[in-house]
Amino acid sequence: MSLYKRGGTWWIRFTAPSGERVRCSARTPDKAEAQELHDRLRAEAWRVHKLGEKPRRTWDEAALKWLQESEKVTLAEDKAKLRWLQEYLRLKFLDEIDRELISEIGRIKAEQSTHSTANRHLALIRAILRKAAFEWEWIDRVPKVKLYREASRRVRWITPEQAQTLLRELPPHQADLVMFALSTGLRQSNVLKLEWSQVDLDRRVTWIHADQAKARRPIHVSLNSTAVDILVRQIGKHPVRVFTFNGKPIAWANTRAWREALKRAGIEDFRWHDLRHTWASWLVQRGTPANVLQEMGAWESEGMVRRYAHLAPAHLAEHAERIAGLIGGTDLAQPANEKGPSSR
Repeated sequence: MSLYKRGGTWWIRFTAPSGERVRCSARTPDKAEAQELHDRLRAEAWRVHKLGEKPRRTWDEAALKWLQESEKVTLAEDKAKLRWLQEYLRLKFLDEIDRELISEIGRIKAEQSTHSTANRHLALIRAILRKAAFEWEWIDRVPKVKLYREASRRVRWITPEQAQTLLRELPPHQADLVMFALSTGLRQSNVLKLEWSQVDLDRRVTWIHADQAKARRPIHVSLNSTAVDILVRQIGKHPVRVFTFNGKPIAWANTRAWREALKRAGIEDFRWHDLRHTWASWLVQRGTPANVLQEMGAWESEGMVRRYAHLAPAHLAEHAERIAGLIGGTDLAQPANEKGPSSR
């Protein structure tokens, strides 16, 4: 049979004119959709063999190859985006995905969520199509992908007093996670996946390997006394991972307990990643220079750090005051008609 079912999914099987045996999943429980893909693949195989045309590749093939080759730290996020995109791109040949279709997909996502979220999905489509064109040579051209204009993102942070209130509302194991994040500025994945092999309590340092870091560069973290105390409390709970719950590694921090603790603490519009913003904001407010903060947070560009510059008025005032003495004895603000007689 050309079509057969395995579990709840239809599969395709046929022999191409070249003698090649083709067997693949139609990735659908709908027989009509599976039959449509089967017919398209057979016709494509005939054109390739008889007419010498370049094989037409589907979005499904490109998405799968993208996931297989990707080394992104945010691969799980790409998988979630691709699951949403399947409703609109499944069974589509890559050369059928044009600017109009992409714009429509962006419009739908923007109406469902925000322009920012829509842009992340559009950027993924663009990245996969570029790979297909310039690296895999599956298509000859890439349609232009127009992104939405996004408002400048504000920095969301909380005060030390708000942080203390939040910590009192959290379960002990999550309170440790939050305190460690506030003490180190590490991203959620780096905190949750931290292993004892990455910790040196004697030297009071921990490090994130390049393949674990968003920028693909190793991160050196100096541990303050709070972070050290938190790590000491975790000793003996697990042979490999630092942070656990009931003897098992913690997979996710954005849980119901986290969200309910935020509500009880009266903190709104606050994500786990905002703990990193809070850490950076606290440092800037206490006079940490931008170049030092950039190194501590492992940001790639100075522009990423400038988001926090407005939080350091006292630090900047210290530098502004350095030239005050140069004009201290001169009344430059006095209007000309109020000055005494000029010397002759």
